[in-house]
Amino acid sequence: MIQLMEQYLGISSARMLLAANQTIYMLCSSLLFGALIGIPLGILLVLTRKNGILDNKALYFILNNVINIVRSVPFIILLVVIMPLTKAIVSTTIGTKAALVPLVFYIAPYLARLVESSLLEVDSGIIEAAEAMGASIFQVIWHFLLPEALGSLILALTTGTIGLLGVTAMAGSIGGGGVGDLALTYGYQQFNTPLMIVTVIVLIIFVQCIQSIGTHLSKKVRTH
Repeated sequence: MIQLMEQYLGISSARMLLAANQTIYMLCSSLLFGALIGIPLGILLVLTRKNGILDNKALYFILNNVINIVRSVPFIILLVVIMPLTKAIVSTTIGTKAALVPLVFYIAPYLARLVESSLLEVDSGIIEAAEAMGASIFQVIWHFLLPEALGSLILALTTGTIGLLGVTAMAGSIGGGGVGDLALTYGYQQFNTPLMIVTVIVLIIFVQCIQSIGTHLSKKVRTH
């Protein structure tokens, strides 16, 4: 059965499994580093905006504009623009490791905006009550702001993850590997339509799994 599939698709099962593993590696690694940057940025945007706890027009202006500028650059162009930085960080501009740098640059500001939107949904009365009780800024964030927005934050991270999965496919253009590279190198360039269809199906399965898990967790949090 496996041999028939390999003959039909014109590629070994080991190569397909490697591509799937590379996609998962790029997705998880870039999401982790992107979240470590994006979530604090999103919180800062909320805190420093007008009438925020840390109302700071200068800092908000800088953060807001930097995030807008990075988000406005198409990913395929971002890949090329930051190649010198990628080279400095991972010592190469080709391969799965090299793809992580632009992926983090893509997802961090994206997550920052999603986190900002989620946190702004929290009733301002809750924040005011926390401040009235003498809570510190950290306590307001950790014990009031984040717990109240948790359900929405999970959905935001789910949306960000699915968006990130889409751009991992473009990482194939710099030899980043993954399902996208498989579709481009062995599918499109070799006119292998069956393989391209299979890669699309694999990506659809990834998206469905991510969305289902995110929706389930969000519902679970909101009902508690």
